[in-house]
Amino acid sequence: MQEYKKEFIEFLVKNDALKFGEFTLKSGRLSPYFINTGMFKDGKGIKKLGEFYAKAIKENFKEFDVLFGPAYKGIPLCVSTVMELSKLGVNKGYAFNRKESKDHGEKGNIIGTKIDGESKVLIIDDVITAGTAVRETLNLLKTEGNPKIIGIIISVNRKEKGQSEKSAIQEIEENLKVKVTSIVDFDEIAGYLHNKKIDGKIVLDDEKFKKMMEYKKKYGV
Repeated sequence: MQEYKKEFIEFLVKNDALKFGEFTLKSGRLSPYFINTGMFKDGKGIKKLGEFYAKAIKENFKEFDVLFGPAYKGIPLCVSTVMELSKLGVNKGYAFNRKESKDHGEKGNIIGTKIDGESKVLIIDDVITAGTAVRETLNLLKTEGNPKIIGIIISVNRKEKGQSEKSAIQEIEENLKVKVTSIVDFDEIAGYLHNKKIDGKIVLDDEKFKKMMEYKKKYGV
């Protein structure tokens, strides 16, 4: 596993953005772990998060013009990430949408780099659950000249079934023909943290790891 992935997993744990225990998800499933990237609420945290996204993007996406962050969560993500990309020698534009159109001053739905039919757009978001938000974003971009969508980058892929035997990510890739890449996924998290000490404490012991594997067997893809 790449070093930045290991650092990202530890970053999640140290900031309480990744916890192990029993958590009821919106789906009603009882999950042995919970991820909340909303824990990064200050300059240091969002800067570091942007750094990890930037490294994953540089590794996986070579050709794009604009990094697009859907409102609202995607806005700080796209801004912090393009700043960190520039430090890696990759200078790209960024854009995000308004929730409501503006008919005066700076009109339109999109703020930032202009997007048109010649644009190559990479979408950035935190997670993908049902895929509804992704479809809304793609429909929005179609109205902005129908740019070429290079892919989608998210923080964590839970590799978990949706309403069918496939995950929302698999359905998006197959039905919408859009590549989805994550900084890390379920298997990388479980494999790296199993019996590993962080700040002198084991966060994923044998018992918790067993529950992770049981959850994977039941809901994993």
